[in-house]
Amino acid sequence: MKALVWLRQPSLMRRTAGAIALAFVLVLGVLLVHDYLETRQAYVQDLAIRNRAELWAPELAALPDVAEAERLMTSLARINERWRGRTGQPHSPVVYQLRDASGQVRAAYPPESMEAFAAGPEPVTQQPVYGLKHWVVLQQAGPWQLVIAEPAEPLAPLLWRLADDILDKLLLALPLVVLPVGLALWTGLSPLRRLTRALAARAPQDLSPLGVQPPHRELRPLAEAFEGLLAQLRRKLERERRFVQEAAHELRTPLAAVTTQAHVLAHAEAPEDRIRAEAAMVQMLQRASHLSQQLLDLAVLDDATGGPAQAVDLVPLLEQALAAASDTANAHGLELSLDAPEALQATLQLQAWQSVLHNLLDNALRYVPAGGRIEVALRQAREGIELSVADDGPGLPAEWQERAFDRFWRAPGQQVSGSGLGLAIVRQAACRLGGQVSVTQGLGGRGIAFVLSLPKSA
Repeated sequence: MKALVWLRQPSLMRRTAGAIALAFVLVLGVLLVHDYLETRQAYVQDLAIRNRAELWAPELAALPDVAEAERLMTSLARINERWRGRTGQPHSPVVYQLRDASGQVRAAYPPESMEAFAAGPEPVTQQPVYGLKHWVVLQQAGPWQLVIAEPAEPLAPLLWRLADDILDKLLLALPLVVLPVGLALWTGLSPLRRLTRALAARAPQDLSPLGVQPPHRELRPLAEAFEGLLAQLRRKLERERRFVQEAAHELRTPLAAVTTQAHVLAHAEAPEDRIRAEAAMVQMLQRASHLSQQLLDLAVLDDATGGPAQAVDLVPLLEQALAAASDTANAHGLELSLDAPEALQATLQLQAWQSVLHNLLDNALRYVPAGGRIEVALRQAREGIELSVADDGPGLPAEWQERAFDRFWRAPGQQVSGSGLGLAIVRQAACRLGGQVSVTQGLGGRGIAFVLSLPKSA
């Protein structure tokens, strides 16, 4: 059973051996067809009985007497049959007939073959003689017609004889082909074996470069792909390590504040002290909750699988998001507006789209001062769909705009509280949607605008 399982498993060695065997079978078939056609052509063009008839004809032409011509033909025929027996040619005898000018058979060998049979005008023809296929030659010899009919070798024995002759040469050449090919394959796979040993000997946490560079051009892409994968894993692991450290640091601040305010609340004697401690505790808990939710959102977006795409109308989703943000905008004295068509259908991952809307709006509501404007626009572009959230707030200097998408990054000097994850979530969600987010100038030459560009089917 184990041997059967082993044989069924794919193997380059067995595949190569099978390819060589198939190649030899094809070569055998081609050579067999070639030799068969050559043999058949040789029968027609250089048949032995044709040469024999041409040699015998002058001798018979000099004998006008039928008895003398019969004796000569019979003697020659017996000599030829003895020679055919010694050389191992087919046992069926050759038919020799001596005919006169009218085509009547005057003599024959063997004697029982006096019955006339067709002899075509062509020098050599293949036709049935006494029920069997023969090669037939008709040669004019003075007053006589010499007809010789040699049994045609059946197809199967002929092919077997030709194949036997070819197989001897192929079997002699087989080791000369298999050994170099097997050696080349074995040595060619040695870099893969070294790569396998190098990977098997590694500890699970070891993501350092392999340092294996195959000499063969065909194997280099595989080693480079492994090196690239390890480099990606190193970057991902470093990013996750840094993310965990920064997340722990960010969560430590509100949790420490909650602990402090809980202590104040427990020991405060004045009612106003308890009220302030409770308000501060609620604020820190809200901040911790917001940060935790953003961390969960980012973890979901980092998941390589994501959710299924679905066909939705983006305009109602945008209107719902703005309606949810309107209370905060009114409380801060902000003007919130929407520019969108009546309907815009798209196929995308809904959760990623909602993450973009929520975080772009939350970012604008946090940083635009009172009396400012926030304009949200949705349009059908030539390449796909564009969503922009623009404001007339303080904006960001050009050298900081790219850093705004880094995790836990906040602009120096900003007094607005935040986790520094909102725009990082926006960029990750944009990647999940198959698009990209860019930064441009905001409203009236001030502020900032974030533009999400998506393909037609995100």
